[in-house]
Amino acid sequence: MNAKNNGHYESNGQGPPRIGICMGDPAGIGPEVVVKALADPAVRGLGRFIIYGFDEHLSYAAGRAEINGFWYRMPHEQVDRIERGVVVADFDELAAPGPGVRTHSAEGGIASMQFLEGAIAALHDDRLDAVVTAPISKTSWKLAGYRFPGHTELFASAFDCRGRVTMCFIGGGLRVALVSTHQSLFDLRNSFTIGRVFQPIDLMHDALRDWFGIAEPRIAVAGLNPHASEDGRFGDEERRIIEPAIIMAREAGIRVDGPFPADTVFLDALKGRCDGVVAMYHDQGLIPVKLLAFDSAVNVTLGLPVIRTSVDHGTAFDIVGQNRANPGSMKSAIELAAHLARQRVQAPVAAVAVQD
Repeated sequence: MNAKNNGHYESNGQGPPRIGICMGDPAGIGPEVVVKALADPAVRGLGRFIIYGFDEHLSYAAGRAEINGFWYRMPHEQVDRIERGVVVADFDELAAPGPGVRTHSAEGGIASMQFLEGAIAALHDDRLDAVVTAPISKTSWKLAGYRFPGHTELFASAFDCRGRVTMCFIGGGLRVALVSTHQSLFDLRNSFTIGRVFQPIDLMHDALRDWFGIAEPRIAVAGLNPHASEDGRFGDEERRIIEPAIIMAREAGIRVDGPFPADTVFLDALKGRCDGVVAMYHDQGLIPVKLLAFDSAVNVTLGLPVIRTSVDHGTAFDIVGQNRANPGSMKSAIELAAHLARQRVQAPVAAVAVQD
């Protein structure tokens, strides 16, 4: 692809989806899983791709995996739109740990944030139809001075969602939305409200209906306490907060039941008794998903006015440079992003986004 033609395409909605991929922390496995996922011609055939990252790190990962280069490189400030194939928007002016170096660093945090800001700007300008994110290091972000604890909060701020976003994880036959995300359990008790429980029920209902084609979704809500408090014996949050949120959802026409004990509700979902589960906190929802689909699950942020999907794993510094990273989750995230982008063109509705 020559520079003159790169960055131009007829009009929004024509041709394969335009998908941006953020490489993540350069010292993590992001470069490796991106290269391995897009090395599959079937995955590349799903869209047109701009990788926001470092060409040097991607080339290093490709060499370790004995993958021939399949992309074109351009300075990131010159990349506008893409007609076909894969282009790397290279941020080579930034300092960063060299390829194969595996450590948290302020430089890595700054680089991964710059990649994201480039993709977010393209989303704002309608130059992309979706964004897929590889893992960042929250420690590197902290070292770089950024206040965001993760991708979800960054995207919510960038698109002025004012907190109306919800993490949803898809994998292993489960769809799980979270009431709380990157928050300690002791802090959760101070912000656990009826509205906070209602929101993921509402957003999951819309996503199941509008993106997954389920006309009347059935949603199950997990309890917060053991045995869903067993009629108040182990806490009153179910009766005081979760049950009123369920009543609100029913009054809005949503098919929802609960609260159910968290140690059984996911098994019921696998047996087809519901289409999605709302979990109260991060690990309550993530443990069953990662147990069933560690290498293929996808994180979807519900409530954004854009489509954003992500891998469901971290930077895995311990295996960087060893050609051991499994690209399954990245492939799934790309596939879902392409599917949602096509759905949005065919039947525009309130948008959904799919890292932790």
